[in-house]
Amino acid sequence: MKKLTTAINYLLVQPDELPPAEQALVQKAIDATNNSYARYSNFHVGAACLLENGNVVIGANQENAAFPSGLCAERTAIFAAQANHPDQPITTLAIAARNVNGLLKSPISPCGACRQVVLEIEDRYQRPVRILLYGTEGIYVFESIKDLLPFSFVDANMH
Repeated sequence: MKKLTTAINYLLVQPDELPPAEQALVQKAIDATNNSYARYSNFHVGAACLLENGNVVIGANQENAAFPSGLCAERTAIFAAQANHPDQPITTLAIAARNVNGLLKSPISPCGACRQVVLEIEDRYQRPVRILLYGTEGIYVFESIKDLLPFSFVDANMH
């Protein structure tokens, strides 16, 4: 038996340490929390995708009394981007969340299903998606979803 370790690298930055375009993207994710329909959890998540051409597409979580029928903010943004701009790779994804007390201090990370969707975008366009996870105490910056999903599964694994 051999014990192995996997490590990930990421940055913790303040908003003013990001380039202006990424500062604006984070703000769009924060603003998108206002578009959330979170009647049941009161947990409002917003996401913003920066496309290669500079366009930004936002998304917000949408809940439903039949819980599996809802959808996360990340997937609403990604699917809207892909439906409306299928020729444009997503270069950066920003995510923010708030609850009844306001914006969260610590960043939240995408759920497993959202991580897999972002991985598929990376695989589809053969390029990493930069991930910005916002919290009032700082922003986590990941250069690829593979940092959050180190043992990933893509189409190539099936061949």
